[in-house]
Parts: sequence; C-alpha cells; structure tokens
Amino acid sequence: MTDKAKFWDRIADSYAARPVADEDAYQRKLAMTQSLFRDDFEIAEIGCGTGTTALIHAPHVARVWAVDVSPEMIRIAKAKAADQGIGNTRFEVGDIETGCTDVGPFDVVMMHSLLHLLGDPGAGIGKAWDLLKPGGYFVSSTVCLKSRIWLYGPMIALMRLFGRAPLVQFLSVPSLKQDTTAAGFEIVEDWEPKPGQSVFIIARKPASAS
Repeated sequence: MTDKAKFWDRIADSYAARPVADEDAYQRKLAMTQSLFRDDFEIAEIGCGTGTTALIHAPHVARVWAVDVSPEMIRIAKAKAADQGIGNTRFEVGDIETGCTDVGPFDVVMMHSLLHLLGDPGAGIGKAWDLLKPGGYFVSSTVCLKSRIWLYGPMIALMRLFGRAPLVQFLSVPSLKQDTTAAGFEIVEDWEPKPGQSVFIIARKPASAS
C-alpha cells in the first residue's frame, strides 16, 4: 500500500464524519452538475472519498463508477450505498496516477478536491480527457492556494514531515484553467464561491475530439 493510501485510510472515519464546509456552495455545485445529466448517462468520480457526491448523483443517471486510492474510503462508500439501497454504483480502489485506464468511456468525469493533491495536475486532467466520450464533460472542484503559499506552505511542509498532511500543490486559478484548456477542453463554467475557496470548473470535450 502506498503512503498516500495509508494517509487517507488513517483519516477515513473522521473524513466521513466531517460536515460540508459550505453547504450552500456544495448544493449549487451539485445542481450545476446534475443539469448536465441524462437518464442514460454513465459517470465517473475519481477521488470519490467516502462516496457522498457519487451517491447523491446516482439516482439521476444510469451508472456511476467511483474510485479512490484509499481502501477504507471505499469500504465506507460501499456501506453507505448498501444502507441507502443504491445499486447502480460501482466503488473500487484505484489510483488515477498509476492506473484507471481500462474503464469508460464516460459521459461525465468528476474530480473534486483532487487535482491539487496530484503530483502532476495537468496529467490528471489529461486522464479525465482520456476517460470521456467526445462531447462529454469534465467537472472539477479544486483548492487553489498559490496566493497563500507564504502562509500555508511552511505549515503543510511541517505536517507532511510528521505524516499529518498529504502532498499539496499550490495551484492558481489561471494556471488551472490553462492546464484544462491545454488538454483540449472548452471551459463552459467556472465559479469561485468566495476568494480563496475551491474553484468549480465545468469543461467540455469537443464532440469532434477522438
């Protein structure tokens, strides 16, 4: 098991119990995402955590495939799906940085609170492109802390030294948008609820793309 899997396994229970930081913003993101859906859509969530978002979306689509690097997160997600009687979800352990190439294509691919945790965020966006059908949508919500690296950089570095924080990339909103369009996507929506909060981006893979 990788170090990052061990880190997320260790905090899985507390993560599952943690309330949403901004419920109004979360509900708007859910609604904006669901406005893209059709009943026959197959969607994917990479970095699904304990499955909350995937399970909320599941009744609105045909099938959901959701993956996370943490076996404990996936265990909790599967238990929640069973408790809620939701049968069109498939939760699996997997790492977008090293695998997840034998699935899809999907109509919508979501990566929430994930890109800033990858060694190469641009490569992660490229994986989303590969998983999508032409005309499909890439939906992401990403913490962009570049302007606050002076504040959070030393603190996160110290926490990582003691195994109390994962790898964090200090992205900016312009660089994230640039990486998204460089992959070939057309950005159709970007929304930052408040300065310093996660930026929410909906991007479309052109219908003419292969």
